[in-house]
Amino acid sequence: MQKTTLVIMAAGIGSRFGEGIKQLTAVGPSGEIIMDYSIHDAIEAGFNKIVFVIRKDIHKSFEEIIGHRLTNLCEIDYAFQELDDLPEGFELPEGRIKPWGTGQAVLACKDVIHEPFAVINADDYYGKEAFVKVHDFLVEHANDEYQYCMPGFVLKNTLSDQGGVSRGVCHVGEDGKLLDITETHNIIKVNDDLAMSDDTGKEIPMDSIVSMNMWGVTPDYLQILDDGFKEFLKNIPEGDIKTEYLLPIIMGELLEQKRVTIDVLETHDKWFGITYAADKDKVIAEFQQLVNEGVYPTPLNGE
Repeated sequence: MQKTTLVIMAAGIGSRFGEGIKQLTAVGPSGEIIMDYSIHDAIEAGFNKIVFVIRKDIHKSFEEIIGHRLTNLCEIDYAFQELDDLPEGFELPEGRIKPWGTGQAVLACKDVIHEPFAVINADDYYGKEAFVKVHDFLVEHANDEYQYCMPGFVLKNTLSDQGGVSRGVCHVGEDGKLLDITETHNIIKVNDDLAMSDDTGKEIPMDSIVSMNMWGVTPDYLQILDDGFKEFLKNIPEGDIKTEYLLPIIMGELLEQKRVTIDVLETHDKWFGITYAADKDKVIAEFQQLVNEGVYPTPLNGE
């Protein structure tokens, strides 16, 4: 059986959520957290290993709340994203407190992953369809270097009622390949047909395809990230203590350089997640509705 791993990025500080670790917030009717549903869907789709990317200071909380009870379901491992985990020859800039971004988060897995893998955010619910499509792609292309994939979500299914969100707005070719991706911040709904970036004023059709930072890649990607992180660090402007090494930007640059191909796997599942503290009640209601409809049992894993 082909081994496939799910990498869950959960090292973010969650500054917009306020107090507490938002990735560990109970949202299901039996106390489940969003990751429980993602892991359930991933295992159901065929993934057989989970790697959590976390900070060392929350390792104990993660093991107590989620890690220990998953050991009977699949293989579990941990990788640690730390601010001072830099390549030889680089030092942490004075005043830098912001994490280095999702690129460094995935790079932290380089010693624990040697198989095709998918990457997701801990605090996003993606739906079942995306996991099935990504898993099947990874199995089919397990031995094909530089052939990656991403689920393409419809923008209208990915917005928050509480404020702006960041999405990778995608330009997809007729062959279903990703042509380019533009990391776009503070996207808000204007009307049923239109959204807008509150930062730039650019209008975005609501039926646009966007990335939700879920990617399917092969192990060669880790070397790309390793090399790219060094270049990224070399080119940080003097005094910039906030720039991040981000997956959508990295993928966009790889496409521009024609180094990889990325298949866009269209999905119509509705995203929801906890970006803002006020999102919590809606997310709880959404999971209750999915349970009511029989999409998920409660408790989720028969505990």
